[in-house]
This record gives sequence, structure tokens and C-alpha cells, in this order.
Amino acid sequence: MKRDGGQALARRFRLEEAESLLAELEVLLREAVDAKRRFERADSDLHEASSRIAMLGGAQVNRRQLLAQQGRRDALASRLRELVEAIERYGCLVKDLDVGLIDFPTWYQGREVLMCWRLGEPGIEFWHEVDEGYRGRKPIDEEFRASHRGEPLN
Repeated sequence: MKRDGGQALARRFRLEEAESLLAELEVLLREAVDAKRRFERADSDLHEASSRIAMLGGAQVNRRQLLAQQGRRDALASRLRELVEAIERYGCLVKDLDVGLIDFPTWYQGREVLMCWRLGEPGIEFWHEVDEGYRGRKPIDEEFRASHRGEPLN
């Protein structure tokens, strides 16, 4: 499977292995979800300020304030990028930062599938096909537990 940028995934997980990472990943994921919300708010504030400036024809621009807003937004974007990269270094995929959703690639019945975990869930309880996404989640049952397999990190 290839990531959106064309980069091949380097790791496939066993369920137990993925679950052993959840405590560490939860801390990073909660921070990333918060950073995304703060970034979106800062971006919205900057957009509103820019719109006001445009409506006033550029008159009475508080340049310092505008630059501070841009700096805040850019710093939040950078932090968000760092957090997503930190999560992905574990080998999992960040899918949705609005709800805190990550996937763990694994092999099942000769094909790659994704074990799916959402912030707040007690453990990894669902999986889905690569092309199905969250709505295609199926419960992890005994058959899945017995026959899925992972691969070590390259």
C-alpha cells in the first residue's frame, strides 16, 4: 500500500503490538487534535483580520498585530505537522484529527487491511479494507485475531 504522497508503508502490525502503543499514541493524538483546533481558530482569526483590512482599503492596519497573528498561526501549523509526523513514525496512519482516528496496517487473508482506533475507544476493536475507511469498520473477531499478521519495522 502507498501513502498519499506515494511513500510505501514500512510496517504492518499485530493487534497486540498496535495496542501496546496506544497509551503513547493517545497522548500525541490528543495534542494533535487540540493543535488542529487551535490552528483552525488562528487561521480563521487571521482571515477575518485580513477581510477587515481589505474592506477598509488597508487604512489603519495594525501591522504588529497582524504579524503576531500570522506568527501564531504558522507556529501552530508547524506544531501540528510535528505531532502528525511523530505519530506516523510509529508506523500508523493519521486518518482524521477532528475525531482522533488512526489506522494500523496489517495483513489479513493475504491482503493488506487496516486496524482502526478512535480516540476514546478502550482498545483496537475494528478493522476495515484499505479502500473502505471508517464507515466500513468490522469488529475484530476470533478469526481476525488468529489469522492476521504483522511485519517488523524496516
